[in-house]
Amino acid sequence: MSLKLYGLGPSRSFRCLWALCEADLDFSYEPVVFDKDAQNSAHSKDYLSKNIQGKVPTLEHGDFILTESLAIVNYIANLSDKKFVPSSAKARAQYDELTSFIVTELEQPLWTNGKHRFALPAAHRVADILPTAEFEFAKAVAALDSMINLDNVVIGDDFTFADIMLAQTINWADRFEFKLSSRHLSYRDRMYSRGAALKALDIVG
Repeated sequence: MSLKLYGLGPSRSFRCLWALCEADLDFSYEPVVFDKDAQNSAHSKDYLSKNIQGKVPTLEHGDFILTESLAIVNYIANLSDKKFVPSSAKARAQYDELTSFIVTELEQPLWTNGKHRFALPAAHRVADILPTAEFEFAKAVAALDSMINLDNVVIGDDFTFADIMLAQTINWADRFEFKLSSRHLSYRDRMYSRGAALKALDIVG
């Protein structure tokens, strides 16, 4: 039974697509758009039956559906014969700590920025919150830098899916023009030069 990932370009769905490419699993990729009139719209009745929020990503594996990117990435790791999540108790705890930090602290101000610049209906956007998002991101980056070393991979000595989560989030911050150091960008570039990342980039075009 193959997997089907619904996604959109460099959004959170890209981390899931990258994970699928790393795991070398049989899957198909279905692009989704937010144009309400498009056939592959996230607002279509069919898509909303899979993801009630009308967001990406969505992973479909038979009748099993997941819609949160970290859960999808970890599910892919569990399906793979390769080792993308640490197995020792301490290393797994570090993995869980870092990936939880990424989705709750590091990406939160990025999504706040995106919502209040273009994602929310115009009447609900608050431009005054954008500097606060930049402030919160800077605080999160300072905490991140105290937690990890970006000279290699972020957990132990081997690539894990924590590297996907972090590299994609750094890329998101770069696209949104948040302040990053050369070390953050060099780490992102090294991770994005992996064969699986390049394959995923080719799929999204």
